[in-house]
Amino acid sequence: MLRTMLQAKLHRATVTEADLQYEGSCAIDETLLDAAGLREFQYIELYNINNGERFSTYIIKAPRNSGVISLNGAAARRAHVGDLLIICAYPIIRKRNWPAINRS
Repeated sequence: MLRTMLQAKLHRATVTEADLQYEGSCAIDETLLDAAGLREFQYIELYNINNGERFSTYIIKAPRNSGVISLNGAAARRAHVGDLLIICAYPIIRKRNWPAINRS
């Protein structure tokens, strides 16, 4: 059996850039990616704390220690610089890989 599980969450990440003309994605500081166990090109869900918008895109790496959280392309219309986001990754995993706390 497969199940969608929360893998990682960046809570209250501040949008530092929004570039409507860039190909769609979300650039995230590589240091944050490493700390959260996220990977470039991974699918993510984003929740804007300021306006309630919910949207999805994929990750691209921003330079390490830059502090960048950049929304690009269509995603740039979903938040303004300074908005707070919750960024979540939900992989689909097999039952044998579920965390022990979630086994029934």
